[in-house]
Amino acid sequence: MAARRVLKAVLVDLSGTLHIEDSAVPGSQEALKRLRSAPVAIRFVTNTTKESKRDLLERLKTLEFDIAEDEIFTSLTAARNLLEQKQVRPLLLVDNNALQDFRGIPTNDPNAVVVGLAPEHFNYQMMNKAFRLILDGAPLIAIHKARYYKRKDGLALGPGPFVTGLEYATDTKATVVGKPETTFFLEALSGTGCKPEETVMIGDDCRDDVGGAQNAGMLGILVKTGKYRAADEDKINPAPYLICESFPQAVDHILQHLL
Repeated sequence: MAARRVLKAVLVDLSGTLHIEDSAVPGSQEALKRLRSAPVAIRFVTNTTKESKRDLLERLKTLEFDIAEDEIFTSLTAARNLLEQKQVRPLLLVDNNALQDFRGIPTNDPNAVVVGLAPEHFNYQMMNKAFRLILDGAPLIAIHKARYYKRKDGLALGPGPFVTGLEYATDTKATVVGKPETTFFLEALSGTGCKPEETVMIGDDCRDDVGGAQNAGMLGILVKTGKYRAADEDKINPAPYLICESFPQAVDHILQHLL
């Protein structure tokens, strides 16, 4: 492996990397404690749109992860930031549990469309409403475009196919705010004083976690938990810096070889 400057920050994906729904990836709590003993800034970055940041934090605390709220950067936060910058009124196609992260954002008479993971809203009536708004000039904002994600009962469709359907029908392109966008990774690092080239990202999504991080100038470690499927690593170029069985193994590598 190529020579590397001293590592100063670690970005960690959550769903599929530290936990799958209400079950922790075995050994992850103890591995996080080991990582905290190192002189690195740690941030947790997630595209999860099924729940608010507060609910996510409660889930992690229930699983006995030592994580503070200000260490978590979500794609919901990135989406809210963009809505405030653009000063638009969104039609929010997000899970009802995520709505509290948009509290205070006006949604009457919408002139923008925001799409996250919202199975209960992905019906013809709501998709057609979004379609008509976009045709009338409303910007389409994708919280992320993941193809699928991991649930306890198997893989499940993410918001990506629904965003792509709206893009196709309206002949437009969505603005994506979550991973794998470079701006998302840079926002996650803000406040740490660390640069992308001093950072490693750990995640189970070869494109959104590892590919996105490496395009932003970071190292990417792909873990074979969560949504990982055999040969995922062949889907991106350059290939992941490292492939590990799980988060604990990734932490061991960082402590032994990157500090």
